Amino acid sequence: MISSLAPKLVLVRQRNMLMKQTARMLVALAIAAAAPAAIHAHFKLVEPASWIVEDQRGDPQKLAPCGGTLPPPANAPAAAAPAASAPQMTRSNAVTKVTGGSKIHLKVEETIYHPGHYRVALAVNSREEIPADPMTFERTTERGPQSVWAVIQSPPQLPILADGLFQHYTRPAPTTPPTPLVFETDIQLPNITCAKCTLQVIQFMAQHGYNQPGGYSYHHCADLQITADPSKPVDKGWPTTTH
Repeated sequence: MISSLAPKLVLVRQRNMLMKQTARMLVALAIAAAAPAAIHAHFKLVEPASWIVEDQRGDPQKLAPCGGTLPPPANAPAAAAPAASAPQMTRSNAVTKVTGGSKIHLKVEETIYHPGHYRVALAVNSREEIPADPMTFERTTERGPQSVWAVIQSPPQLPILADGLFQHYTRPAPTTPPTPLVFETDIQLPNITCAKCTLQVIQFMAQHGYNQPGGYSYHHCADLQITADPSKPVDKGWPTTTH
């Protein structure tokens, strides 16, 4: 039972949504508020291929929407240079070709365990279309704010394709050598055409201090080339492609 002295949950960041809390959410809040603080979490995007070269832990992955920033071109003005604290990355040049209206296989490897869940979103023309990280409930600790739970869209609203994936709150038994958690599923794609869509996969971390940058989520992306299936109707509600 949670003591009456337990820190009060505070609704913070991105107050642009108001959703009802489900019974599962309330249970997770109670468990997370009573749990000790955890510090680290990392994941790798295995499928589809990441748009950047990831290291063994999956870094870089903190900065939204896709983990970090690419170095500017050599002839770019000085103002185009990213902040010194921004994670630098190398483009993989991987583009996954898929048929609209079909499913794409998603596989992530959680290289450092952390309780939480995953969300998948799709941007058609620009990564500015990717929604902000989910609204998060916090509690106050002696070490500062700590995440407890994040809103899960059910059903997901465009451009989010899936939310609340791979929910896990129990640390697996240790192995020698350590074995990373692997999660995989198939994600339904809209029947649209886009030469270079961005599939974003984020991991929300419960029981975690606030990262700067990154907040309470880690971020990866994949570049997709989607060709609509002519035998199926085109899905409505998605932006018209501009490239």
